[in-house]
Amino acid sequence: MALKKILIRKEKREFIEDLQKEVRIAKKRIYYVEDLEKDFHTSEGIIPKTELKKKDGSIIKTKQGKELIMFSPCFIDHYKRIQRKAQIVLLKDIGLIIAETGINKNSTVVDAGSGSGALCCFLANYVNKIYTYEIRDDFIDLVKENINMLELKNIELKKSNIYEGIKEKNIDLITLDLPEPWKVIKHAEKALKIGGFLVSYSTSIPQTADFVDEVRKSDKFLFLKTSELIDREWKIDGRRIRPKSDGIGFSGFITFARRIR
Repeated sequence: MALKKILIRKEKREFIEDLQKEVRIAKKRIYYVEDLEKDFHTSEGIIPKTELKKKDGSIIKTKQGKELIMFSPCFIDHYKRIQRKAQIVLLKDIGLIIAETGINKNSTVVDAGSGSGALCCFLANYVNKIYTYEIRDDFIDLVKENINMLELKNIELKKSNIYEGIKEKNIDLITLDLPEPWKVIKHAEKALKIGGFLVSYSTSIPQTADFVDEVRKSDKFLFLKTSELIDREWKIDGRRIRPKSDGIGFSGFITFARRIR
C-alpha cells in the first residue's frame, strides 16, 4: 500500500482560574494524509511536505506553529475510509462474528450480499480466502473500489445470486446479509464443511425468526443463538462520568447456526 500517514492533534485542557475548573481549549482531531509529496491542509494550518517525511512518533508543526503527532496507519485506519452506499455491518457486530466462529488465517468464507463490501473486506484481513456474492452492478462497482483501496488480494467478487446455489465447497463460514436468508440454507448444507458456521445478519426480527424456523427444520444444522450488541461509549471528564448520548444502540440481529452432519 502506498505510504500514507495519520496525524493526531491531542485534546488540550487548561485550568481557568476565574472559573476554578479545567476546560477544554482544543478538541482532538485525526487527519489521514494520502499524498506525502504535497503540503497538507488542516484546520490547524498547513503542514509542509518536508514535515511529513519525519519518522513515526514525530511531533510535526504547521506553518502556524501548531503541533501534531504523526505515525503510519494500520489496516483499521484505511478500513474506516471505505466508500458506502448500503447500510453496513458495524465493527461491533463483525467482532462478534469473528469471536463466535473462530475464523483465522486458514479459513475460507462465503459472503452474500456484498453491499458496500464492509464485511467481506474486514474479514479478508483475518482469513485465507473470501468469495462474496452480489447481483447489483452499482454495489459490485463499489466493492471493487473498496477492495482496490485496501489492496486486498484474497477476495473473489462474484456477480451471482446465492439463492440459486453456492459453487464453493468445504467452507468454514457463510455470512448472509440478505432479505430472505432462509433461501440459502439448503445450499449452505452442501457448501459448508461439517462444523462450519452459517451466520445471518438482519435488522428485522420477523426476518430473523423466519430464518431460525427454517434452520431448525434442517437435520444438518444446529441453531446456536441470536444476539444483538449495544455499544455504549462513556464520557470520562475527571470525576464527571456518564454514558455518551450519541452512542450506537441497535444495529441488527446476528443469528448463528452450525453444520453438524
